[in-house]
Amino acid sequence: MLLLRKLYGVFRRLVDYLPLPSLRTQRILAFIAIVTQGGIAVTGAVVRVTGSGLGCPTWPQCFPGSFTPVGVSEVPVLHQAVEFGNRLLTFVVVLAAAATVVAVTRARRRRGVLFFAWLMPLGTVVQAVIGGFTVLTGLLWWTVAVHLVVSMAMVWLATLLYFKVGESDVPSQSVPTVPGALRALTGLSGIALAGVLIAGTMVTGAGPHAGDKSIQEPVPRLGIEIVTLVHAHSQFLVGYLALLVGLGFALYAVKASSTVKRRLHVLIALVLAQSLIGLVQYFTGVPEVLVAFHVAGAGACTAATAAVWAACRTRGPAEVAPMESTEGVAVGA
Repeated sequence: MLLLRKLYGVFRRLVDYLPLPSLRTQRILAFIAIVTQGGIAVTGAVVRVTGSGLGCPTWPQCFPGSFTPVGVSEVPVLHQAVEFGNRLLTFVVVLAAAATVVAVTRARRRRGVLFFAWLMPLGTVVQAVIGGFTVLTGLLWWTVAVHLVVSMAMVWLATLLYFKVGESDVPSQSVPTVPGALRALTGLSGIALAGVLIAGTMVTGAGPHAGDKSIQEPVPRLGIEIVTLVHAHSQFLVGYLALLVGLGFALYAVKASSTVKRRLHVLIALVLAQSLIGLVQYFTGVPEVLVAFHVAGAGACTAATAAVWAACRTRGPAEVAPMESTEGVAVGA
């Protein structure tokens, strides 16, 4: 622990040589973190629907002895390029996460902001390891499911980071903007969303897009009738949407702030659009392009749900010019 503190002290002294980032810069970087965390889930879906999941059959190398595609004849070049491209995007996600950490550290933001900022690069490393495990196990359906669910968790955390960056660092207790029961209902809707996502990954696990089209070594699939899983997925969605509608009526009843209500309106619109995509997928045989849109929609719904949750408490707006203490430590807790 002492060594970590010393290393962190060295890190802070190094970032002090950089220009002080404005609040706007910090928020832009935090927003990029949301986009990249959700975006790599979409490119992962592209890998799956194009059958490129084993375009690089090893990890962390692409092929034994090489970190880059080598044009192996038995692996189509397109599959190699798609999978390797997705791996390269991991570096973009890490760079966005690292830039956010550097910015909020240089600005001496409060510990809550720093904590969520550090979760971005650490979570991305964990995701890379999960992705490697997915490849090494031959795209087992449940490893792919875990990979997606963790991606959505990272989108949730990145969204909370974005809103925390915009809050004040002045030491004060956060103030609830809605009654505690409604905040609990918002949390319950987040749990319902998790159920929707998990059920959705099970549908994928039994569906037609396994991630690899090898006839000699077919990818193991979930052995449950897909229609049953689709109905379970839709029931979770109905419950999730019902909670959101009930939350909306309650927010109007207590005359909640326009911020909370506006975010809820956006969320319900996204959920309805996502439901429409799911219906079209089901009745059209799950076309590849709609899978990518559906994953993007899942990320958008996750971010919007997190935004509603974040609006249930506030610390007030952050200062336009980030504050620094004379000793160079974070202001606030």
